[in-house]
This record gives sequence, C-alpha cells and structure tokens, in this order.
Amino acid sequence: MKNDELVAKINELMKELKIPGGAVGVYHGDEVFTQGFGVTNLTHPLQVDDDTLFQIGSITKTFVGTMIMMLVEAGKLDLDEPIRTYLPGFKVQDEEASSKATLRHLFTHTAGWVGDWFPSGIDQGAGAVEHYVKTMVDDPQDTPLGELISYNNAGYNLAGRILEVVTGKVFSELIKEMIFEPLEMSHTYTLPWDVMTHRFVSGHSPKDDCVEVASPWFIGRASGPAGGIITSVKDMLKYIKFQLGDGDGLLSKESLDALHTPEVEFAPGHSIALTFWVDDSRLTRTMGHGGGTVGQISLLTIVPEYNFGLILVTNSAAGRRFNPLVTSFALKHYLGVETPELAIMDIPKDELDKYAGEYEAKLSAGTVIVNEGGLDISQRSLGGFPTADDKPASTEPSPPERYGFYEKDHITGTGEANRYTIAQFVRDDEGNVAWIRFGMRLHKRK
Repeated sequence: MKNDELVAKINELMKELKIPGGAVGVYHGDEVFTQGFGVTNLTHPLQVDDDTLFQIGSITKTFVGTMIMMLVEAGKLDLDEPIRTYLPGFKVQDEEASSKATLRHLFTHTAGWVGDWFPSGIDQGAGAVEHYVKTMVDDPQDTPLGELISYNNAGYNLAGRILEVVTGKVFSELIKEMIFEPLEMSHTYTLPWDVMTHRFVSGHSPKDDCVEVASPWFIGRASGPAGGIITSVKDMLKYIKFQLGDGDGLLSKESLDALHTPEVEFAPGHSIALTFWVDDSRLTRTMGHGGGTVGQISLLTIVPEYNFGLILVTNSAAGRRFNPLVTSFALKHYLGVETPELAIMDIPKDELDKYAGEYEAKLSAGTVIVNEGGLDISQRSLGGFPTADDKPASTEPSPPERYGFYEKDHITGTGEANRYTIAQFVRDDEGNVAWIRFGMRLHKRK
C-alpha cells in the first residue's frame, strides 16, 4: 500500500483544523496500515500511537447489531417480534409504539420516540442500562412508529437491555464474551476504570481562537450499548476484517450480509441497513458508521467489493470535518473510487422561501435562511448530552454554512467545510415542509 500520501493528507488537515490527535487504520486484503498522530491531551500531552485508546461512540451500534444477529441465529431473538416479547414491562409515552415496536425498528432508527434521551441521575453500576430503559416511560413520541428515520440512541440502549435480559448477563461483560474476546480485541473496553491504566485520549472542543480539553470524559454506562466502546485502531482492524469476512464462526455469512443490506432509503443512494449506514452514491457500495462523544469523533468505512476498510479516530470536535475529507481522499487514493460532486439545482427564491425557518430537536436547533439563490444554515447546541443536566459548551449559533438543492427536498453542502454533508427536508401528510433531517435527526419546524 502507498501510505505516505495518506499520512501527508492527515497531517495537513490536522494542522488546518487544529486537531490535537488522531489515528488511522487501513485494511486492504492481506495488507494493513496503522499510525497515530499528534498528542492525547493538550494539557497533559502524550504521543498518540496505534495502541492509544479512543472513544468510538456510535460505531458501537454495529457491535450491538452483530450481537443481536448472533442471538437471532441461536433462535433466542426475532427481529420482528414486539419488544414486549422480551421485555413485558417496556413502555414509552405512546402505547402503540410501546406495544408494537420491534428490534428492526430500533436498528433502522424508525421507532419514532425521542432518540437523544439522556436522563440524569443514573449511577455507573451494573444496573445502569436497566435503569435507563425504565426512564423511557417518560420518552415522548416525535413521529408515528415505523414512518420516518430519525437517529435513535435510545433504541440501541433498549437493544442492549434486551441482550442483558435474554442472556442474563450485564452488557459490559456480554460484549467482551461475544465480540471482543473471540476477535482477540484485547485492547478494547467499555468502562473507564478499565481504560485508566492505558494510554488514552481526551476530547477537545474549539473555544474562541483556540482548542481546549472537553468534559465530561465518560458518556455513562447507561449509554454503553449506544456508544460506549473505547478501543485502538489496531483492534478495529480486527473488527473490519470480521465484517468483511465470512463471520469467523460467530455469525453466518447470510446474517452478516443482512447487517449490510439496505432496509430503508432516506436520500438518493443513501439508506440504513441493520445498524450500518449504506452509501450507493459512489461507483461501488460503501458502508459504515460514525461516532461522536464529547470532543471525540470517529468514522468507520467498509468497501466490500475491494475487501477494504478504514477507521479514523480523532480527539477533536473538528473530526466531523476531518473524517469525511480523509475518507474521500483514501477511497480515491487506494481504490480509485471518487466521491461524486452533486450538481446544484437553480431554485427560484419563492420556492426557497418555503424551506426557511427555525427547526429544533432535542439536543440542537437550526436556522435556515435564504441567501443568494441557496440556503444558509446555522446550528446551536441546546445541551443535554451526555446527560440532561449538561449545559452546552456554547449557546452561540455556529457560522452559517451554504447548502444547495441537488434534488427536491434534498440538500448538500457547497462549501469546503461541509462539502460532503447532506440533509433532507421532510414533509407532513399535507405536503408542507415539517422537518429537516440534519445529522440524521429530525428537527421539527417551529
């Protein structure tokens, strides 16, 4: 593999985006490449290497999907049985969702209740996931069950509780037994007290013209199934190899393929499979998952046709810009696979005006304004992560970024900072623009 060009690109972008540290892992058939960059923590710096531990956030969801499919094969679970088959007391505010939601709804983010449900007051003991699910009795319904995709962390914590009940084991121990140990991921953890004797990174966030260490570090044991894995790029290459293979005796090839097969399309060429996001906009199918915790951003990409995988981890909120740029560069550099530039449509101002307004979700809000033939979108954090009591680092709106339409109701970023970002406006039953799906979360028009 020709890795020097990738290293140069990573160094260039880390400097430009003021990212303190990161690491990369490339899997290409029988060849692998790993390297660390920068430092673990600006306040107490250590050199990042390929064994350094990063939080991979929501990439964890693909592990949960794999575990569920293993129990489906064992005849202990069914993707289309109501959740109450396994958790008879399960309840959210909406009774139809409570009684009819299935694992398939959870894995395709179509359950409809508020997904960014992060209650306060849950301790870090073995009963954390169980306690979390009990709090969901107060979780309101945003959209009807099964109708619309909106990113749903709560659904994956619920899936983690189902795993606990069916196996009789605590999630943090179960994932070691089912995934980490069989794949020899010996440097992968879910609990901070297992991490603290190793080299690990702290997240960072921009502040004014500088970057500072972000807190809190731990997102909480209750959200372990939704995003709790802490690992190295070396261990993640073992996971990539597993996902590209024949199941390694843990899972049949048919079940592995099911995890990668599109279930619901949400944009042209983009769909959700069973936990994996699938992108058919390039000349070959790519799939994967991103992850974001407090100042740590990661991205997993798998390309089955080429037996290729890429893992990127950063200790900066700027990883949201960095990871798509590096991924697109790597796909072209190693495989010759281009990320297409979408053609922007010319939309009359009176049509654009129909999309302008204020939109709000649980954790964030956005403002859409019409400007010179396109849309400018700014966002602001409302706080509430990793617990409802956490305040946003800043309440100021982000600088507006320019978007254009490439199809009706579908927009893409047109600036350097957001060039690989897509979003969708979603209409109600009367045909009116009612939401914008941004960051895969439905933001309701106010």
